[in-house]
Parts: sequence; structure tokens; C-alpha cells
Amino acid sequence: MTALATQFEHFGLMSAFARRSEKNAAFGGGYKALICIFMDGGNDGNNTVIPNHNDSFLSNFADYYAARNTQGLALGQNTLLPISVPRMGNLTYGLHPKLGTVTGGMNNGIHELWAQGKMAIVANVGTLVAPITRIQYQNYTVPRPFQLFSHSDQVSQFHTGRSDTGAFTGWGGNMSDRLSSQSNPNGLIPMITSISGAQLFTVGERTLSLAIADAEIPLNKVFKPEGFDDGSIYSTTRLNAFNQLRTVDRDLRYVAAASAITDQAMQANSALSTFQEVTVTFPNTSLGKQLKQVARLIKKRNDLNVTRQIFYCQYGDFDNHDSQPGRHDNLLREFSQAVRAFYDEMVVQGVSGDVTTFSMTDFGRTFNPSGLGGSVGTDHAWGNHLFVIGDGVLGGNFYGLNTSNGTPFPTLELDGPDDADSGTGARGRWIPTTSVEQYAATLARWYGLAENDMATVFPNISNFTNTNLGFMQL
Repeated sequence: MTALATQFEHFGLMSAFARRSEKNAAFGGGYKALICIFMDGGNDGNNTVIPNHNDSFLSNFADYYAARNTQGLALGQNTLLPISVPRMGNLTYGLHPKLGTVTGGMNNGIHELWAQGKMAIVANVGTLVAPITRIQYQNYTVPRPFQLFSHSDQVSQFHTGRSDTGAFTGWGGNMSDRLSSQSNPNGLIPMITSISGAQLFTVGERTLSLAIADAEIPLNKVFKPEGFDDGSIYSTTRLNAFNQLRTVDRDLRYVAAASAITDQAMQANSALSTFQEVTVTFPNTSLGKQLKQVARLIKKRNDLNVTRQIFYCQYGDFDNHDSQPGRHDNLLREFSQAVRAFYDEMVVQGVSGDVTTFSMTDFGRTFNPSGLGGSVGTDHAWGNHLFVIGDGVLGGNFYGLNTSNGTPFPTLELDGPDDADSGTGARGRWIPTTSVEQYAATLARWYGLAENDMATVFPNISNFTNTNLGFMQL
């Protein structure tokens, strides 16, 4: 029952004292869900999406290979999983080989979803206070994100959708604030759920967030109170006393809020007492078990009286300053297998067009590696490439605002036009051209957030001209 109270310390979560409900003109009927997958530690986007062409004025495979091969981090061109990118003149890029065919009878990974138009890549995304060029960055004429390159600060900025200051609510929680009253007025569980503990992303000012365990715990046990269900007279007496206790001192705000949270947990326990298991086999990995639990809840959506849901999953240790190749291979394999299993389950459930999965991560990694050979790794950088997957995605293309070369994909050149670093010590930290707010706002608009609510959810959204990047079907 403590699952609903994971973030009780945030006063705004006391839904019993919520302010007025807002009507949202953009909200429409039907079910929709957003699933955030956070790659904890900072995924190396330079080894996730790679130029696979050799004859272009744009950065090509030779540029990539020259920068990373000497220290032992470059992938072989023959191992890349090719993708054709219409926005780049149908040039071929390559995905990391572990994002493709897998062994063990699971599935074929996410690579084949590209050709099916079910997956898009939003290139060079990062934390920004406002658009910034290399000259502006070097001359400090435009504010930088605070504590740039710091794990905790950059994670918070991805979660909150603002980089000018610290914030105490996440953009997922803020969306729930605006939409819960009209989309899930009779919902038996909150709109937003974390399968990875208490997270800033899920915190709103007024709505409760839910935090539950992964698929190791069946849905009918995630809220089940201990000591009330053994059928004995003692169990019944305890349950009656527990129920009666929650009626006491309801005129006290904190007591009333705590009792209301427990009431909802008991209500959710009753609603989840039975469930149908998912059809698709999920990998027995951290992310696989989290997404399986999400799939279970989505399958239960009608019984739970919800038409909008947001889920947060987190996995991995992507902060690979050394020994990166083997670790990164395993992390991307886990991502590919789990996400593909989840997508296939959504197809079986008939909601693959209504459920969109998207990735986030702390930041990118330096183009220039650190270390050598078996100890090679990468350090903290800035812009990165993110995945968006689902039948509601306009897939098979790159999205994002253009870099110096006229495309969303940065120029892979140390001390080059897109590098935040300069001089002989340049490491290749790509300056983002697309902000977290622009990325998130595109997802939020598809989800049903009204235009007049965008500035409430994303306070700095007015700093960015284009807030619809075009990768979602609207």
C-alpha cells in the first residue's frame, strides 16, 4: 500500500485539496499512453546511430571510424544495421548491431521497425535554456543549462523540461495535473505510474503518482496488504480496525491526505485482484520486466476506467568511462529486446497506434574516447539521439532542428562547427539544436495537451520557435 505514498513529501500530491479542474479543448476520446524509457547514465549516441555512407559532404563513416578506431571504440561498417533516411537524401545510416536480430527465439529487435515506419530518431536533442550557437556558447551570450555535464542536474532537466533553474515537478506529472480530471475522472489508479521507484518525472503539483514493482510481482499482489487476508478472525478484525482508523481525524489536512492515499491503494488493490497475463514473451531483464508490468496495466485499462496513462521505466548503467564496448552491447541488446517485445504485445492488444514509447538519457558522450583498448570509454557530453516507437509515429526518418550542415545530424568533427569544445583539447560534445521541451511538447500534443497548457507544463517553451517536430501523427 505504500506504493501510492512514495512521494507524499511533495505537498502538491494531495489530490484531496486539488485546485479547480481545467477543461482541455485539445483532449479527445480514445485511449492513449506514453511510455518513457530512461537510459540512466548517458547513452553513447555516437555508437548508437552512425553514418553508414562514404561519399557525402556530410559526416560519413570514414570520419566516425578515424575518430574512434585508434582507441578501439569504432564499430565495423559491415556490422552496422542499415537504415535509409529520406530527410538526408536517402543516405544510409547505421544502427548499433545489438539493436537488430537477437538469438534465443525472442524477436528481431527494433531495427526492422524502421523500415515498417514504426520508429523515428530525433537527432541531437539536449538540455537548453534557449537555442544556442557555437559562438554564443563560447562567448556566454546565451544562458547555458545550469551545471551542464553534471549527471544529477541533466537528469533533472530532462525530467522537468526546464534547464534555467531547479524544479520540483516533472513534465509527466505536470501533464497529469492538466489532464487527469477530464481524461480519467473515474480512474481507479492515477494517470501516471513509475515502474522504477519515486521519480521526479512523475511528480505533479496536484495529482498523485503511482509507483509499483516490476513484473516479478503480479498485479494482484502489488497493493495487497499483509496480515488481512489469511481468513482468520484476527485478519478480519485487523482489516475492520484498519478501515475504521482511516475515518478518524479527517478534518486534519495531513491525516486526510494520508488516509486518501491509502483509500486509493485499497481501491486499486480491489481493481487489480484479477488480471489477464500478457501474450508475448518478454525478456527476463530489468527493462523487460518493467515493460511487461506496463503491458499488464495497459491490458487492464478498461477495468481501471482510464483513457490516458503515462509510464516511466529506467534501467542501465550507461556511464561508461571505461570498458564500454561489452557493457554498451549488453545495454542496447536489453533495450532492443524489451522494447520490441512491448511493441509486439501492443499489437496483440490492438493499441499499437495508441501507445508511444520514447527514450531519454542524461546526455550524450564524447566523440573522442577516453582510455585505450579494453579500458576504452567515453565521457560526459551534450546532444544525443533519441528513439520514438509506435504506430502513431511517422517513422523511418530523422527529426529535429538542423545543425550547421543543414541536417539534424551533427558534423562529426572535433573542434568543428557543432562541437562545444574548442582547440587541441576538443572532445566532440555536440551542441544540441533540439531542446527537451521541443521533443516533449511534440509527444504531449499527440497525447492531448492543449496549446494553452503548453507553457504551464513547459515554462520555457516560448524560447523555442518550433514546438512540433513532426514525428507524431496528429
